[in-house]
Amino acid sequence: MADIQTHLKKTVSILSEEIGSRGYLQLDALNKTADYIKSEFSRYGYIVFEQSYEVEEHTYRNIFVEIRGEKSPDKTLIVGAHYDTVIGTPGADDNASGIAGLLELARLLRDSPFDKTIQLVAFTLEEPPFFRTRFMGSYVYAKHLRQQGVDVEGMICLEMIGYFTDEADSQFYPLPFFRWLYPTTGNFITIVSNMHSRNFLKQVKSAFKKNMDLPVVSLSALPLVLGIDFSDHRSFWKFGYKAVMVTDTAFYRNPQYHGTGDVADILDYGRMAKVVSGLVSVIEELSKKESTENRN
Repeated sequence: MADIQTHLKKTVSILSEEIGSRGYLQLDALNKTADYIKSEFSRYGYIVFEQSYEVEEHTYRNIFVEIRGEKSPDKTLIVGAHYDTVIGTPGADDNASGIAGLLELARLLRDSPFDKTIQLVAFTLEEPPFFRTRFMGSYVYAKHLRQQGVDVEGMICLEMIGYFTDEADSQFYPLPFFRWLYPTTGNFITIVSNMHSRNFLKQVKSAFKKNMDLPVVSLSALPLVLGIDFSDHRSFWKFGYKAVMVTDTAFYRNPQYHGTGDVADILDYGRMAKVVSGLVSVIEELSKKESTENRN
C-alpha cells in the first residue's frame, strides 16, 4: 500500500504544485498536464491515444489507453477523470486526485488479463465555463462512443477522491434529512448514480468492499439532488450509458473546494490508496461479470 501512496502523492504534487492552475484558458498548463499523463501511460507500457477537438479556436485533448479484453473485447468498461481545474486553483483534490487514481490504476492493471476491454481516460474541460455542456471532454468522448456503436457496460468517474477527515459533523448533504440516513463524519468514500445506473452502482459497491476496509456509502437518485450529476459521468448518462461517480463528496466535505487552498498537503494519501485498491477489485470483478444489461 505504501508504494501506491507514493505514486499518488507524486502525481498530485506535480499537477497541483509544479504545473498548478489548469483552467480552460491556460493552454500551456493543460498541455503540460496532458503530456505528463501521456508520459506516465507510456512508461507503464501502454499505447497512448489522443482525442483532440476545437472549442473557441483552441484545441483541447482527451488522453486514453485501452486494455483489450481477451474473451469479450467488444464489451467495454470505462474509468475516467478530468485533469483541468477552475482558473486560479491548484486543484489537488479537484481533480489531481482523480488523475492520480487513474494513473495508479494503469500501473497496477498493466499486466492483468481481462475478459472485457478496459479504457482509462483523462478528460479535459470538465470545469466552468464548459461544465454541463457539449464541450466537455467527456461529452465529446461519450458521443463518439455512441456514434461508433461501442458497447459500454458502464463508466466509473473519479471525481475528488482525496479529502477525508475524522472531525465530527464534517460531512454535509444536499438535503437536511440525509443526515439521518448517512454518516456525519467525512471519513468515507461515496458512489452515486442516477436511477438508470442503480444496478451498476450495486455491482461497483459490492466489488469495492471486497478489497477495502474504508467505509463506502452509496446513493442512486434523480438529478434534482444537487451535485449528483456534477462531473463527467453525466456526459455518459446523456448518451444512455450506465455510469457512477466515485467521490469524497466535494463541497459537501472539502472546505477548500474550488479555492486556492486545494493543495497537495490537505489530502489523505493512505485513504486514497484504499480507494485505488478497491477500484482494482471493481475492475477485476466487473470484467468477468455478465452484461449489466442482462442483470436489470
